[in-house]
Amino acid sequence: MTDETKKTGPEAAFADNEVEAAAADFDGAAEEKAAEVAAEPDPLDVLKAENSELRDRFLRLAAEMDNLRRRTERDVKDAKSYAVSGFARDMLAVSDNLRRALDAVPADQRSGADATLMTLLEGVEMTERAMLSALERHGVKKIDAEGEKFDPNFHQAMFEIPNPAVPNNTVVQVVQAGFTIGDRVLRPAMVGVAKGGPKTEAATAGGDA
Repeated sequence: MTDETKKTGPEAAFADNEVEAAAADFDGAAEEKAAEVAAEPDPLDVLKAENSELRDRFLRLAAEMDNLRRRTERDVKDAKSYAVSGFARDMLAVSDNLRRALDAVPADQRSGADATLMTLLEGVEMTERAMLSALERHGVKKIDAEGEKFDPNFHQAMFEIPNPAVPNNTVVQVVQAGFTIGDRVLRPAMVGVAKGGPKTEAATAGGDA
């Protein structure tokens, strides 16, 4: 071995330190790289997470679209059912006037009326029936109030009539007919209710006994 390749003393120690330092740097870099690789998410997990997020977005969008469709269908249905409410209410006023014209002729005068008056009365009655029939075809129906228990949702009490023969708060007289359109009240029935009779609950209990 020549003097150039054989190193002893301080020079040899210095060389060994350089090798160890280089090895340590290499090991540190390798560990750092391994840590970086380990910290990176698995591509498959990333794809699964993205797929789950897209699925959730799709489900939420589908639910929103379904709710929008239902609201639109309900709005269209309501528009079809109740668009004629104002017109129907006005036509009821005309029907009321026709009924008042008929009621203005007492029954005894009708029996002895001449042909002209009878023809007029029959024409008015036919007009009233035709108008109510046309309204019914558009969902307007008459409220059957007489004899029913008073219901503030459908009836408007105008006065009370003492009558102990029927249960209290029973409709005994209809002053003006009420009407509904669809499931809504177009005009409540103006009624007179009984006062002083037995309560409905008591009458029902007595009937069961």
